[in-house]
Amino acid sequence: MTAPHHIPVLRQGKVYQSLDVQTVPKLGTDEAAAEISFACADMIKYDMHKMGSAREALKKFSCEELVAITKKAGEYFLEADLPIGTTGALQSPEDYVLSLASTSGLPHALIRMNMTRLGGIFGQIDDIFQGLTRGLDWAVLDKGYGEQGGAPVSFSPTTTELAVILPSNSPAVNALWIPAIAMKVPVLLKPGREEPWTPWRIIQAFIKAGCPPEAFSLYPTQHDGSGAIIRRAGRVMLFGDDSTVKQHEHDPRVEVHGTGYSKFVIGEDEIENWEQYVDSMVESVSANSGRSCICTSTIVVPKYGDEIAEAISKRLAEIKPLAQDDPDAKLSGFANPKFAEWINEAVEQGLESKGARDVTAQYREGDRFQTRDGMNYLQPTIIRVDSFDEELALREFLFPFASVVECPQAEVLDKVGYSLVLTAVTKDIEWINQLFDCPHIERLNVGNVPTNRISWNQPHEGNLFEFLYTRRSFAFAETA
Repeated sequence: MTAPHHIPVLRQGKVYQSLDVQTVPKLGTDEAAAEISFACADMIKYDMHKMGSAREALKKFSCEELVAITKKAGEYFLEADLPIGTTGALQSPEDYVLSLASTSGLPHALIRMNMTRLGGIFGQIDDIFQGLTRGLDWAVLDKGYGEQGGAPVSFSPTTTELAVILPSNSPAVNALWIPAIAMKVPVLLKPGREEPWTPWRIIQAFIKAGCPPEAFSLYPTQHDGSGAIIRRAGRVMLFGDDSTVKQHEHDPRVEVHGTGYSKFVIGEDEIENWEQYVDSMVESVSANSGRSCICTSTIVVPKYGDEIAEAISKRLAEIKPLAQDDPDAKLSGFANPKFAEWINEAVEQGLESKGARDVTAQYREGDRFQTRDGMNYLQPTIIRVDSFDEELALREFLFPFASVVECPQAEVLDKVGYSLVLTAVTKDIEWINQLFDCPHIERLNVGNVPTNRISWNQPHEGNLFEFLYTRRSFAFAETA
């Protein structure tokens, strides 16, 4: 048995091995997959006083140089053997897949899909910046001022660092902080307990590409350490459930990424063609094993709710727990086995109502809750609910789950509430205009577009540039 890699604390690029070491086991075994150094809150508080020097290290580079570094880092992330742990060992891309699978429960095919997605973020950095800034020249960040659309502009940073409290459910969330480096803002990352692998590998790819190590801090830590980061950082990107993020939703320093409540809606003018949209609904619910906040959790239609729920259920029932290395595996196990049990109990509790029924139950093999290779799985589930008053009508869980509810088109916007992404299959211009006016929809897809299809140059939640920089007025004195 090979010794597990030790993931250390990174203090502005400097490796620190803590006395507080915790073991993350390989799922379904007693074998250690990794040992992780944990940082205490006092260490984090001390280090955060010095984050200005990390910002200065990045300012020595032009944005053009950092863009080139970012693109090269993407190539290394996808292809290179990169340092891992504290012994000088190297991690190949395949080793990364195996390590992440061993602690997260994600099948290899989904990890590779997420790797490709992340690799694209590095390579699209120019396009992303243009989308975030509406066409700003990178050089404006070098000088602090310039022109945009023929008018003078100036931008100043809002912070000396971007702190990110990362989850463990999907490696793709790291895409949201990657562009900060080209914008000359260092990052301070708190990784999810079961997912230190992706942020560590991205950091090592950046350093190999020539980025100053000082730009990266990695603090595996407990709740007190996370609290210290959130309270003291100039800007924080926070991932978590509603109970976690709600307490910070009115803090302008904190960009919260909580439950998405994304929806797929078919208008009255297109409902007779509903069979044409089954593929999109299936993808919207099941992509990335349903673990993304942009996955559909509620399908809203004016009629044919029973038929649509049946059609989707038949397709989703084909997605079963498979071996992690099976190329057809699309369903992820749960790193925390108790979490799977809690979710299953929550679904069963909602089904106690007469107005909700599990349509997939008649098509899937066995119960929703399954165990395989020592891991717990939840098989895809479509719930047909009678109205939005049902408990499961507007719920979101970390597996392929959605409710199907009938609702008159005129009442949809009053019923659906907040939606991170809402796909509306319609050609009704008047209704489309109402959807664009709705303040509770973050991203609107008009037409047959799955909710999981997004464009990084049009962020679906927040704008990283506007979060890290603020516009200011300026003038130079006239010379004689």
